[in-house]
Amino acid sequence: MSAYVLLEDGARFDGDAVGAAGTVTGEVVFTTGMSGYQEAVSDPSFHGQVIVFTYPHIGNYGVSAEGMESDRVHARAVVMREAVNADDAPGAEGGWLDWLSDCGIPAITGVDTRALVRHIREAGAMRGGIFGADVPQAEALDRIHSEPSMRGRDLAREVTVREPHVVAGQGSGPRIVALDTGIKHSIVRNFTQRGATIELLPCDTPAAELLDRDPDGFFLVPGPGDPAALDYLVDTIRELLGKKPVFGICLGHQLLSRAVGLQTFKLPFGHRGSNHPVKDLRSGSIAITSQNHGFAVVGPGGQRQLETDEPVRWETDFGAAELTRLNLYDRTVEGIRLLDVPAGCVQYHPEAGPGPNDSLPLFDDFISEIVQGSYA
Repeated sequence: MSAYVLLEDGARFDGDAVGAAGTVTGEVVFTTGMSGYQEAVSDPSFHGQVIVFTYPHIGNYGVSAEGMESDRVHARAVVMREAVNADDAPGAEGGWLDWLSDCGIPAITGVDTRALVRHIREAGAMRGGIFGADVPQAEALDRIHSEPSMRGRDLAREVTVREPHVVAGQGSGPRIVALDTGIKHSIVRNFTQRGATIELLPCDTPAAELLDRDPDGFFLVPGPGDPAALDYLVDTIRELLGKKPVFGICLGHQLLSRAVGLQTFKLPFGHRGSNHPVKDLRSGSIAITSQNHGFAVVGPGGQRQLETDEPVRWETDFGAAELTRLNLYDRTVEGIRLLDVPAGCVQYHPEAGPGPNDSLPLFDDFISEIVQGSYA
């Protein structure tokens, strides 16, 4: 075997090096999606992470420009059971492994990913890396221990736009200002296809400047890192609440929750994949959702896992809040709406890039309700 994966607790998994040459470290996480490998590595929410794919064959249908969720690869490395470099599938513009090499992304194949994922599920996501077989394990472990922990890391500043960027919608829909902490192309596309215009602003833009733009609503974007390290964003959101409708997804959900006085915590191994069941506590319906996050919101009464199946309400710094959605894997908070100011959020990714289409109507709901000046 020409390479190995090493975790900070000393667990080692051997394989063969593919992709770009070199060693790399980062937080090692796994995703359960059966497809969408190119979308995953180009998703800013994976910034600074080493992705383990649980599906055994990765690369079956090649890569294409259409598969990009941002302007670059954000994952640091890829771990696979059996990598495939096919470039002859319909729509393919190149082979997966050739593309990883061109992008400078190291990867490893031939790994017992089932054993690796079981270890992460039991021990938790942790720092690790991919190393050539010639790198002594003691040296590799030193490099891993020098990698910063994901707790307390502000990665939003590393993925945000540097200058304001406007994407015009296909129609005369509302104008939405988004604080960019790592938006995906498919999210922008879902808004613009519905006629909305999206104005992407750097994540450290002051609240006064955001309000001066006088949009129809504010959108809080997904992204990487620890929401507890983003107090400057939380303070900004607090100044926006009550002025215009606010809607948040994933990291945006966590930041909106912190802005109203709730807390967040690091999940043992996160939610990453396109098969997560979420229950709408108001209608009783269940959606299969796409998710990519390592942190979650603490629920009412300080509960991290909720036993209730009712849309319970509690008081926040901005009035009453209602629990709207619950993750059926681990019963963590998946959605909140505020009842006294126009704001709401969901933990999962309704844009289905990649993933199921169950939650696409959330974009219609938000656009419809900001036009009316409220969000429910």
